[in-house]
Amino acid sequence: MKKVYISQKHLENLKNLIKPNKVVIIYGPRRCGKTTLLEKFLAEVKEKYLLVNGEDIFIQEYLSSQSITKLKNFVGEHKLLAIDEAQRVPNIGLNLKLVVDNIKNVKIIATGSASFDLYQKLGEPLTGRKITLRLFPLAQMELANIEKVHEIKANLETRLIFGSYPEIVLAKDDKERIRYLKELISSYLYRDILAMNGLKHSNKLVKILQLLAFQISNEVSYSEIATQIGINKKTVEKYLDLLEKVFVIFKLRGFSRNLRKEVSKNPKYYFYDIGVRNTLINNFNPISLRDDIGALWENYIIAERLKKQEYLSIQTNNYFWRTYDKKEIDFIEEKGGKLYGYEIKWSKKTITPPQDWQSAYPDSDFKVVSQDNYLKFIC
Repeated sequence: MKKVYISQKHLENLKNLIKPNKVVIIYGPRRCGKTTLLEKFLAEVKEKYLLVNGEDIFIQEYLSSQSITKLKNFVGEHKLLAIDEAQRVPNIGLNLKLVVDNIKNVKIIATGSASFDLYQKLGEPLTGRKITLRLFPLAQMELANIEKVHEIKANLETRLIFGSYPEIVLAKDDKERIRYLKELISSYLYRDILAMNGLKHSNKLVKILQLLAFQISNEVSYSEIATQIGINKKTVEKYLDLLEKVFVIFKLRGFSRNLRKEVSKNPKYYFYDIGVRNTLINNFNPISLRDDIGALWENYIIAERLKKQEYLSIQTNNYFWRTYDKKEIDFIEEKGGKLYGYEIKWSKKTITPPQDWQSAYPDSDFKVVSQDNYLKFIC
């Protein structure tokens, strides 16, 4: 059976951004479609290109040589060099710098599953020579290209329970989705993350993730997690930082500017893919049987909004807002010198912004995002 391709927003972005003597870096979690994106782009390329995999030891030998002569011989007459899993190549940043500085008009694309490794290896050597794209599990704005409005609404429950990794979207039934998610977590989230940074105590990492899974939409205290897990606060912060860099979770900080009673110390954490979150707590119950639908909905909407910001190059700072007397707004965007507040509700409600917010930020906008209008917000 022919495999379905769901058009990726970054395909057009990649076409527009690829330039001579520049490196386009594509970050993203495993299995979110980086290799597919690369293959689709290369299928339309008219010039001569070279596609290699950084996990190949022979490729590693050439691309880590730090010899201009060897690098020139390797690239040869090719006008485009594409490297999948580039973080596997020792000294990849320095070597790509040598390539773009010494081979006229060459274009380079490098992909990697972990910004932790790839950024360290490419960041500083390629200052002024790189363009960065972040790729995520499929966005609803991408799925909207193959789904009609009634299909989007019909598929919403599946998205909220199983997420939107490409294989999940294309799976034939829920049993296949559960099997895939459990395999994804066991083969990547734990093993690869721990191996990447030589971390020990894998059971601690699992427990931290499970605690976060139960705390989405709530503020997270590093000290409380440390106490519950039995490790120190610094180790908790290190693990969370690493989990962010491999695109498992992301955090929002509290917005604070004018009011002394605004909360800004503890962040809130969300999962890039809600299916991963549900797998961690082994909860695939239908929405009608869940008591966490509000948190699921909030996580889903914010994650999809972040995808939209990335794919449409919307420059914004993201926060949540809360006061010590528990007045709150779920999601705040700061862009173009203006503040936009969004309250995210599963059921449609008429809500006005807190008086403290209106008084402190009278020029800000405020909207409720519910099932009735969410597609405009994320697509």
